[in-house]
Amino acid sequence: MIHEYIQAALSKAHYDIIDDEEPYYGEVPELRRVWATGKTLEECRLKLTEVIEGWIILRLRGDPPHTRVEGIGIK
Repeated sequence: MIHEYIQAALSKAHYDIIDDEEPYYGEVPELRRVWATGKTLEECRLKLTEVIEGWIILRLRGDPPHTRVEGIGIK
């Protein structure tokens, strides 16, 4: 179920190129404070996956509300 949640979140990700040492920026708008940067798009996507995993762990520890993505929720 967690894998499906992460994949659903990644499918909602938006990517931009920014003026930075790590020019690829990605975020998942439905998940507060979930963003990452990377030197390549693939690196950004991998880092974003790690950030989503951390976000899930914080939510499972009891931080404020769980967010559903593509109908998948974490309780």
